[in-house]
Amino acid sequence: MTHLWVRAEQRLNEDRVGLTPQGAAALIKAGIRVTVEESHARAIPIGGYRDAGAEIAAENSWPDAPRDAIIFGLKELPEDGTQLPHRHIMFGHAFKGQHSGKALLQRFKAGGGTLYDLEYLVDEEGRRVAAFGYWAGYAGAAVTLKTWAAQQRGEICGPVGVYPSQDALNTELLAELDAIGPNRPRAIVIGALGRVGSGASDLCEAMGAAVTKWDIAETANGGPFPQILDHDIFLNCIFARPGTPVFVPRDALDQPRRLTAIGDVACDPDSDYNPVPIYDRATTWAEPALRVATDPVMDVMAIDNLPSMLPVESSQDYAAQLLPSLLTLTDLDSGVWGRAKATFDTHMD
Repeated sequence: MTHLWVRAEQRLNEDRVGLTPQGAAALIKAGIRVTVEESHARAIPIGGYRDAGAEIAAENSWPDAPRDAIIFGLKELPEDGTQLPHRHIMFGHAFKGQHSGKALLQRFKAGGGTLYDLEYLVDEEGRRVAAFGYWAGYAGAAVTLKTWAAQQRGEICGPVGVYPSQDALNTELLAELDAIGPNRPRAIVIGALGRVGSGASDLCEAMGAAVTKWDIAETANGGPFPQILDHDIFLNCIFARPGTPVFVPRDALDQPRRLTAIGDVACDPDSDYNPVPIYDRATTWAEPALRVATDPVMDVMAIDNLPSMLPVESSQDYAAQLLPSLLTLTDLDSGVWGRAKATFDTHMD
């Protein structure tokens, strides 16, 4: 019997999950064994999974799971160098030239396990079957507007946290902007036609900010793109890949500009394809903004688990998108799983 083991997330500020109790019930009905670890942080309570018929395991017990279990999580594993003999479903961040991903792939090689990277679960036409993109864009735009608002107060953006709902986030951010005055920043979103860009644009418009929406047509010439510097906020919402143009080069910091806040929602600072190469590390919930220039100021927001700011909405949305693929786990040699395995094998060569 196919056995899916949903692990607890071990990363700080990660409350999301890729399977809801309703999804667990559907998998069990389809003949798939489901184990769900207890979690001190998961936004969806364990009781719902128990009621759905899932087996319950202790938090972080997945290393001792049966060898044939498929371990399912979202964010990265502890970087402890241990071998990985299981099959894992997660965001590995290891296939786009990320330097930190090399160590992860070595752990799989040493243990004989397999990574089915959630970012590379694609249909026959190469489109991702599930993504957190909308909520990444929504939350990323919110933190970037908070970064801009802090600049207006002569400050740098303070810590951010989890919101119980989208409405709670909107209410807080509107109050923060209103306290500054009636003026709103002018934002440009690149990748506006995608999931991430749609979320970013929706948040900006909900806050009353003017939004310039760019996508493939506006960036096809490869740059440079001086128009970006004429906005207060730039939100990068594109999937970095070979050939991605540079949107804000290092020398832009020394040019006349209106731009003071960048939200790199895609967040690939250690990728060889980073289109915003003015910073070199992700930011955190405790310190959301990285100051890269002071005259005039420039802050970069690059949190890499943004959807967890809205863990209930983002989990429910993502889990619904992913469930049809999870229902096909009984056949790992074809479909989305076969394609994901081929991608993994290519990068292991």
